[in-house]
Amino acid sequence: MGFIERLERNITKLQKKIEKEETKIAQLEAKCDSKKITKAEFNIKRKRHDDQIHAWSSRIRVLQGGIVREKQHIEEKAEEKEKKKEEKEKKKEKKEKKEKKEEPQDKSEAPEDEVEEEDTKQ
Repeated sequence: MGFIERLERNITKLQKKIEKEETKIAQLEAKCDSKKITKAEFNIKRKRHDDQIHAWSSRIRVLQGGIVREKQHIEEKAEEKEKKKEEKEKKKEKKEKKEKKEEPQDKSEAPEDEVEEEDTKQ
């Protein structure tokens, strides 16, 4: 689970960065509204922040995909382990059945030997 937790931590860090960038955009917008910066300057700076947000959002999607893949991998491992365990149990049951079948045959052979011995005596 360490790998998945690490990915989740990275996602939360990126989400915090995105929130900070959005607040910076809001501050820039406020500056533009109060005429401290021009509309062109605002657009240039906002574009830079938007590009950063877009890149981080993309990275988050990649990390989320990694989490999904890792969870599937863990599930597949568990299923394979379960199948191996079931196969082992089946083999063990077959072996036990085979041994049980052999035991009665051994017992049935013993009385036949006695019967044959009696026949030879007569």
